Formats: sequence, C-alpha cells, structure tokens
Amino acid sequence: MNAPETMARAALTRLDGLALADTVNSRGFCRLPGLIDPATCQALTDLWSAPVFRKRIDMAQKGYGAGEYQYFAYPLPAPVQELRAGLYARLAPIASAWWQALGRPEFPATLDDYLARCHAADQLRPTPLLLRYEAGDFNCLHQDVYGAELFPLQMAVLLSAPGRDFSGGEFVVTEQRPRMQSRVEVVPLGQGDAVVFAVRERPRFGPRGVSRVTMRHGVSTVHAGQRHTLGIIFHDAA
Repeated sequence: MNAPETMARAALTRLDGLALADTVNSRGFCRLPGLIDPATCQALTDLWSAPVFRKRIDMAQKGYGAGEYQYFAYPLPAPVQELRAGLYARLAPIASAWWQALGRPEFPATLDDYLARCHAADQLRPTPLLLRYEAGDFNCLHQDVYGAELFPLQMAVLLSAPGRDFSGGEFVVTEQRPRMQSRVEVVPLGQGDAVVFAVRERPRFGPRGVSRVTMRHGVSTVHAGQRHTLGIIFHDAA
C-alpha cells in the first residue's frame, strides 16, 4: 500500500489553501475537485473484495435505499487512515467554531485525541466505509449519526468515473432552514472529486444571530453501470 499511501498524502496537500471554511460555512458543503488521482481511486475500489472490512450492509434490507456498503475494520488500510487523520486535522478548527457557536464543546486538534473521546463514550467501531451502487440503486436522504458523540463534518469521494463507469447517481444534499421549506443541492462530482458536508446540523449566521440548519444527504438513482464511493466519517460507532 505504499503507493496509495503516498498518493493519500498528496491528496491532503492539495487540500491546503482551499477556501474550505468559507464555503462550508455558507453552504454546508464544499466540493473538492481532483482530490484523489485515478490510480488511487482504482486502488481504493479494489479494496471491495479485500479482507479489510468488519461489516457489510444491504441497503434494501435496512430500508436505506438500494445498494450495499462495507465498514472498514481497524486497523484501517493505510490510505484510508491517512486521509481520515489528515482531514480531521484540517476540519477540526471549522467543527470547533461550529460547536462553539451552538454552545457545545470544541474538538481536540488530532484524530487520536478525538477517537479517545469517542471510545470513552463506548463508540468503539470504525465508520469509514466503501459504498457500491449498481443500476437501479440509490441512497435515501439520511444522516450518519452513530451515537451521542458526533463530529459535524464528513467527506465522500467518488471513485468511479461518471459517463464511463456509470450514469445517474448524483450526490444530493438538503438543508432544512428554520420556518422554511427544504433547499436541495445537487453536487456535481467527477472521478476523484470529493465533497465535505455537514453530518446533521450546522450554525447559520444571520442578522438575528445564530440558528441551527439541519442537513441530510443521499444519492439519486443510478441508471446504468457501477458507482463506488469512499466515505470518511470521523466519529466511531456505538
């Protein structure tokens, strides 16, 4: 895994200098074009059949939509671990500012320290995952909440190439604003593009102060082919 691990470091370097905070604060999500190169996308997709997972979920059986996903086991594969730890360090200041605005405790600077907080709350199981959709599959609008301890941002990386590997399957986020109807955004993603987005809620800063905005995300129906996605969630599961 040395090559993908090096590529993961390169992906994190590409994050530096991006206006993550401004975009996430204003919209609740931020698209990160070209975060991961095609070779790393393929290396991560190839993990689907590797013995690196703790649990497989059939989405139709759970009523989540249609498709399947697998949660990685500890220890995480090197590129997944490196992306998770590096992303956490870059997102923690944004997450702390959000929680401070909502009157909640801030987050530690490192993923190891944050996971210690999760484990103290009996949230011990890793949550990064690999998702696979085929024709007719979709993911209902949802929030990835696995216990009381919650990091308010997460990331998804599209590993497949739209138009070549699959069609349809757009990533969608919704925003429920106070006393207003929901707003929907379709986030266009190419192979290797990522999106950072709110897990459940975020602060909205307005002329009357701070309000809570509720977010959900999902994937529209895949029309043809096969679509793989890497999901990076920072809080562990109970």
